Amino acid sequence: MIEIIPAIDMIDGKCVRLTQGDYGKKTVYNENPLEVALEFEDAGLKRLHLVDLDGAKAKKVINWKVLEKIASRTSLHIDFGGGVQSDDDLKIVFESGAKQVTGGSVAVKQPEVFQNWLSVYGGEKIILGADAKNEKIAVSGWEEGTQIWVYDFVEEYVEKGVKYTISTDVAKDGLLQGPSFDLYKNLQDKCPDLKIIASGGISGIEDVEKLAEMNIYGVIIGKAIYENRISLPDLERFIV
Repeated sequence: MIEIIPAIDMIDGKCVRLTQGDYGKKTVYNENPLEVALEFEDAGLKRLHLVDLDGAKAKKVINWKVLEKIASRTSLHIDFGGGVQSDDDLKIVFESGAKQVTGGSVAVKQPEVFQNWLSVYGGEKIILGADAKNEKIAVSGWEEGTQIWVYDFVEEYVEKGVKYTISTDVAKDGLLQGPSFDLYKNLQDKCPDLKIIASGGISGIEDVEKLAEMNIYGVIIGKAIYENRISLPDLERFIV
């Protein structure tokens, strides 16, 4: 059974979605992310992917107070990403109530910092963010491309203790045209024991079913929920 992980992306403390990571293509869905989180919890969902888009741009955590509010008012298992680039950022996020933290840019630019987090907190708490554009790693809120091959990048970190990865195909994100099934299949082939969380492009419940059939560990769903392509009752059968 696949883990269903709804997403809340934050800018200025509001629940928003971007298209292909473009800050100029922003839609505000709710001024109050806590309301959205409570709706997810009421629907029986257990998890939440909370992204600090201001933080991703600023390269430091900005919206930790929203995290604190959601963590203290719901029982959702929150994984937090966006702007976590220092030991202080990581401390703030865990102290504010996150159960897991995703490091993407830091794993690329400061590998010794990320490896230290893995050593201190373990692979159950630190998720590797592996966002890709044309199968090459993209960082800093996707504003920066690299020449790093996503599969080699992930495999190296699995050897260093990574157990979870959230991987988004930037080209698919926010377009509601389906996720990058090939990307996840290739990652599975390369790292069979890795818990892969698919993100970006989910367009309808059929995409979720297909990922479940592939035995992908989890799926992050954002825009498809906000645009009513997938209703919360649609997801009930996936909730254990």
